[in-house]
Amino acid sequence: PHYIPNHIPDPSYVRILDTTLRDGEQSPGAAMTPRQKLEIARQLSKLGVDVIEAGFPCSSENEFIAVKMIAEEVGNYVGDDGYIPVINGVARCNEKDIATTWEAVRNAKRPKVTTFIATSGIHMEHKLKKTKEEVLEIACRMVRFARSLGCDDVQFVPEDAA
Repeated sequence: PHYIPNHIPDPSYVRILDTTLRDGEQSPGAAMTPRQKLEIARQLSKLGVDVIEAGFPCSSENEFIAVKMIAEEVGNYVGDDGYIPVINGVARCNEKDIATTWEAVRNAKRPKVTTFIATSGIHMEHKLKKTKEEVLEIACRMVRFARSLGCDDVQFVPEDAA
């Protein structure tokens, strides 16, 4: 079905989000060049993956380049059936990360920003040194910030929530 952020009109449809380009690279020895990531994104697009999580643009210059290349090429490919993959970039809940991620994905036809912050009690207390209320306020403010940049498709992930 036609992609609508945060809504799937057909209750029997399963939306596929692939994290190979971000999460898969965390495996030892799995680092990829921007060109290798682009080639994998091309293949994911051929498979009809709905959302391609292209990477974490703030982590390095090469990662930013890879995500931007994927957004500009794969994120603008329109299949014969009208299929266009969503290109998703991941950012921590801070303005610099979110702005960098938006810059990397913004040229895709369907850009998406996913932002996250630690939400487990132990992480809020020891890693962030923040209260639950402060973390909630940061999360809401950063989602609003991402929207203010022009991104209509923003996803929030509560890191380590379970």
